[in-house]
Amino acid sequence: MTQTAILMFWTGILLAQPYDLLLKGGHVIDPKNKISGLMDVAIAGGKIAAVAPNIAASQARRVANVKGLYVTAGLIDLHVHVYTGTGIPGVLTGDHSVYPDGFSFRSGVTTMVDAGTAGWRNFPDFRKRIIDRSRTRVLALLNIVGGGMGTTSEHDPKDMDAEAAAKMAKAHPDVIVGFKSAHYNGPGWPSVDGAVKAGTLTNLPVMVDFGFINEQRNISTLFMDKLRPGDIYTHCYSGHRDEVLNGKLNPAMEAGRKRGIIFDIGHGGGSFYWPVATKAYEAKFFPDSVSTDLHTGSMNAGMKDMVNVMSKILNLGSSLDDVIRMSTWNPANQIKRPELGHLSAGAEADVTVLALERGNFGFIDSAGARRSGTERLVAEMTIRKGAVMWDLNGRASTDWERFTYRPRPAPKGR
Repeated sequence: MTQTAILMFWTGILLAQPYDLLLKGGHVIDPKNKISGLMDVAIAGGKIAAVAPNIAASQARRVANVKGLYVTAGLIDLHVHVYTGTGIPGVLTGDHSVYPDGFSFRSGVTTMVDAGTAGWRNFPDFRKRIIDRSRTRVLALLNIVGGGMGTTSEHDPKDMDAEAAAKMAKAHPDVIVGFKSAHYNGPGWPSVDGAVKAGTLTNLPVMVDFGFINEQRNISTLFMDKLRPGDIYTHCYSGHRDEVLNGKLNPAMEAGRKRGIIFDIGHGGGSFYWPVATKAYEAKFFPDSVSTDLHTGSMNAGMKDMVNVMSKILNLGSSLDDVIRMSTWNPANQIKRPELGHLSAGAEADVTVLALERGNFGFIDSAGARRSGTERLVAEMTIRKGAVMWDLNGRASTDWERFTYRPRPAPKGR
């Protein structure tokens, strides 16, 4: 065969394989498109090319057998802290944050939303240091406090500037998706009011970590008088703000939901307790979104990672389809990014493959208390922009006996 014939032969083979990667045989769960069933997912050029039954393996250059597994859009973690690398000790704008790529892909996460670690004053450094250098998609809720969760006080109204926060958000519309009010323990409502004002100026949502309550500052007033429909109440199963009263769900929680307030898990190191979560589930008060509140104080404690928190919600009684919706399509809508959280043809190929294990497992809350469960989610594969970033069992890899090994180049100077 001549060189020309060989070239034409391989060109024909490549043209007959329009897909770069085919995930074959999995159960696709895509709440946006109302899909929950056996489907194949084809990826080409970093985009979702097709979701359909029985796509021929011959059409793909690489095929991953995901039979018995669940294929979803890349998970969105709505509450993390990843503004690290500054060298500042003892604060979240420093040593208490983590680098996103070291924690995202191995837990099925392709998008992280930093929840107020940076404020309007230090956001440019956060973007340059972390956002623009990460393979994980990192978005941000901007702290109403200029210094964020750093060396300046989150309790000082003088550092809360709605106009400055709105100006910064307008300068970075590709990555700033809202505002954060967090931890405030002083009198009045300057933190919440400032965040809501910034949100109104930019048509963006607000997430509130409500901090400390008193007679004037309570969740009923927060939900009914301060927040807007579409604003987000994180740490919804913490119990620190009377989410449960006298052994029952506080009626303010249901009233807030009816008004359009969004309820997010935000597990963290001290914001998820079994007595609160079980009472909420008894009242059929389920979370709108699952998130971790990832930082150095939560990553090795009861929280662990995104799939562990999802497993807790699954064992509390939510269906797998609902847990996936809480971790993909719901958070995408909460931050007004409808291009995320689904597997529509043409969407960026952020994909997660999950295994659902059955057995006897233990799940720990923020106090260290254990609750047994019979199901556990494990991240088998994570794909970001069509590239395989995490492959627990090498499903997208070639077996070593058929793999073509190439010599490693000699180190320079030898």
